[in-house]
Amino acid sequence: MIKEQIQEQAEHIFEQVVSFRHHLHANPELSFKEFQTSLFIQEKLTSWGIPFTILANTGVVGLLKGDLPSEQVIALRADMDALPIQETNDKPYASKAKGVMHACGHDVHSSSLLGTAFILSQLKSQFGGTIKLIFQPGEELLPGGASIMIKEGVLENPKPNYIVGQHVMPFIDAGKVGFRSGIYMASTDELYVTVHGKGGHGAQPQQNIDPVLIASHIVVALQQIVSRNADPRLPTVLSFGKVTANGATNIIPNEVKLEGTFRTLNENWRLEAKRLMKKMAEGIAESMGGSCDFKIMKGYPYLINEPVLTASARASAVAYLGAANVVDLDIWMAAEDFAYYSQVTDACFYRLGTGNAAKGTTNSVHTPNFDIDEDALKISTGLMAYIALKQLGN
Repeated sequence: MIKEQIQEQAEHIFEQVVSFRHHLHANPELSFKEFQTSLFIQEKLTSWGIPFTILANTGVVGLLKGDLPSEQVIALRADMDALPIQETNDKPYASKAKGVMHACGHDVHSSSLLGTAFILSQLKSQFGGTIKLIFQPGEELLPGGASIMIKEGVLENPKPNYIVGQHVMPFIDAGKVGFRSGIYMASTDELYVTVHGKGGHGAQPQQNIDPVLIASHIVVALQQIVSRNADPRLPTVLSFGKVTANGATNIIPNEVKLEGTFRTLNENWRLEAKRLMKKMAEGIAESMGGSCDFKIMKGYPYLINEPVLTASARASAVAYLGAANVVDLDIWMAAEDFAYYSQVTDACFYRLGTGNAAKGTTNSVHTPNFDIDEDALKISTGLMAYIALKQLGN
């Protein structure tokens, strides 16, 4: 049985996958600067006889063909970049790079896909079709490495019928995985607002145009876009996380800068909301005697899991892990540039449980103390290999 063969190979490669993860975690690189990470991956693929090409400067695309006849093509994707976070974990494999950390589990994704690549390379005589192994840069930074990889042809020559990705989830126990069919993750846009006024002495407000007050009104008023313009059945999030007003207790500055994020699950509403926010902010600033520059950096689209593919992948997970270890997911308002793939081909993006309260691995991603229960690596490699081969019809 192919499942037993995969499980045997997954057990064989497990300790190596852990070592891959430790190496990548200790040597993180920021988005689009994953040069050593890319070389590490290239070396492993070369050692296993898997040919590859380079896209987007640091992206690696391996190509593995089965020995049996088939025209089916499936792509498996992992991301490689780290975040600008100072790690606080006291582990032998903690980050050696000051202020840079794999706080989102991309080291797990890349090491797991390497393990999957090894497993599949050992089973070439057992399947037909082609498997694309996509090691992608720059997931954490706009415009997103996925968008660049697509422009450079990652979904061509050969064109995959499907693409599958997995992502760590500390809120799911290690040993389990999670799936959701249909729309799963939100679109994201970055908002950069500069409110212009006229600064001066805080004791003479009548002589000034206070951009702090204007900005405060804008922050509060823009929530009206969510509460009174959005369909209440449609998840919508507007958050401002950075406010800069370089005045003092008695100094009103000339300008205030705001930075925030807008997320939703509908492209038409996404466009309309951005129009309304810009109009409202500019109108408030003008009515209070100031002005406002409202700039929007377009981010990732929403992520949709194609229902037929997702149902098939979930069934494969049940067969591989048992029904008790496969859970259903709710909508997640975070964003992922895997969404670009999901907009152009059938896609499935599922969650790999990495949490374990006893081991202290339940901290959220994007935090300085994020870590995983490495028992998750016992299934991350084999499960993806099994899903790929089942989807190829083997």
